[in-house]
Amino acid sequence: MVKILNFKIIKKIAIVFVLLVLSLNFCQAANLEDAFKGEGPLDKVAGDKGAGYDTGITEPDEMISLVINTILSFIGVVFLALAIYGGYTWMTARGNEELVTKAKNTLTNAIIGLILVLAAYGISWYVVKVLGDATLK
Repeated sequence: MVKILNFKIIKKIAIVFVLLVLSLNFCQAANLEDAFKGEGPLDKVAGDKGAGYDTGITEPDEMISLVINTILSFIGVVFLALAIYGGYTWMTARGNEELVTKAKNTLTNAIIGLILVLAAYGISWYVVKVLGDATLK
């Protein structure tokens, strides 16, 4: 059993290594230094704002709202993943009542969590935009 497991691991490592070597051969960037020059292709794609990030945020309310929005966006992605997991569990349950119940509970909790995240996002937006503008400026 151990020899078979080791062979499988070695086989996977060898496949990844071969794919890596092949991808390096096909993806050679001869003019990589040209891509990072002042008027290179990366600057043309990025436009005026760079990669879309505003690095000029210096006020506390803007920084707080950026952090809160980033955290809430990440939590929303987690709940989306939970919903996908619950749906996948339900589809592959094959009539097993325990798995169906587990999937229903996962979907229910994911939906409740998503509603809470949306409510928290709305409340934080209201607090930062309306009350923050009135008190900080």
